[in-house]
Amino acid sequence: MKKIIAFAGSSSKNSINKQLVTHVAHQFGNVTCEILDLNDYEMPIYSADRELENGMPKLAVDFFEKLGSADLILISLAEHNGAYSAAFKNIFDWTSRHNNKLFQQKPMLLMATSPGPRGGLGVLDMAKDRFPRHDANLVATFSLPSFRDNFEPAIGITNEALKIELQSIVKAIVF
Repeated sequence: MKKIIAFAGSSSKNSINKQLVTHVAHQFGNVTCEILDLNDYEMPIYSADRELENGMPKLAVDFFEKLGSADLILISLAEHNGAYSAAFKNIFDWTSRHNNKLFQQKPMLLMATSPGPRGGLGVLDMAKDRFPRHDANLVATFSLPSFRDNFEPAIGITNEALKIELQSIVKAIVF
């Protein structure tokens, strides 16, 4: 059976990106889904000095191995001041130091959402540019604007046009 590894680029317990990525992960039929929580991968703030003094944290290696176990990676990035959240950036920094080919050519659906009308487009654009340099195989991207207007936890995406857009992306992904 195919395996999806999914996570939100947020450490918030009430992350709207975690709600989105969990919803999307369950749109794929006949797969196993593992939803990661960035709080399980909390490490000291990356610095070259820490790496030299203490080596690579086991959690960075564990995160890399989790990504490697996937047939498909789903990520929904939180946007903090137009960039990655500090929690995600730190995991990204440590894990890419363990292995720069962090995403291991796994097919990836990259998403973002936010409370505002841009739907995390700033961080999504940043990641679309950066992730392929770390061996991401971006097969699709999706932005959900105005999360609270377009998503209900019990239903999912409520905006019909956005729902259809996402459904067509999910159907087109072969892994």
